[in-house]
Amino acid sequence: MTDIDPLRTALILIDLQGANADHPVHPHPAGDVVERCLRLIDATRNAGGLVVHVRTSFLPDEGDSLGGKLLTDVERPARPVRRPGWDHFLPGVDPLPTEPVIVKRSWNAFHGSDLDLQLRRRGITTVIMAGISTGFGVEGTARAAYDHAYNIVFVPEAMSAYTAEQHHHSVRAVFPQLGRVRGLDEVVEALTAQPATVP
Repeated sequence: MTDIDPLRTALILIDLQGANADHPVHPHPAGDVVERCLRLIDATRNAGGLVVHVRTSFLPDEGDSLGGKLLTDVERPARPVRRPGWDHFLPGVDPLPTEPVIVKRSWNAFHGSDLDLQLRRRGITTVIMAGISTGFGVEGTARAAYDHAYNIVFVPEAMSAYTAEQHHHSVRAVFPQLGRVRGLDEVVEALTAQPATVP
């Protein structure tokens, strides 16, 4: 994979935050996902690409959350108990002042946010997807990225889900329909092989 233009590429990191360190994820532990995402962050920054940090958060009364308000087969509490720092980025995931931080309130980071505007203002045409969880935040955002006509690269080694089955379903059945599924080393190599240049 050698056709990534770093200056038109954004790495979108989904929900690398405290809440996702509170429970086990599969098939990769959260610590491994963060470590691999840090490799992607370094490679993207060094190549002149954009890193976008997405986190889930709500108002104190969670009036802006859909959780528990819609009828589904899975019952969710209207006001789940959240520990302090649940919506803070995990250690090591430190946005630079020049990197957008997007707050999402559903699985799709484009919905109700300025993510598309931030990407288009910078001429982004390709997005690299990573984070937690594979079948919800990553897939939900990727489906919207597809609808917005972005080229998408998925890095499954830098993702995880609540179950291995959820992860593998997205990787095998959904992601190939939306973009390209590639290994971590391959994506890092594609970014580092093309150092940033001033257009």
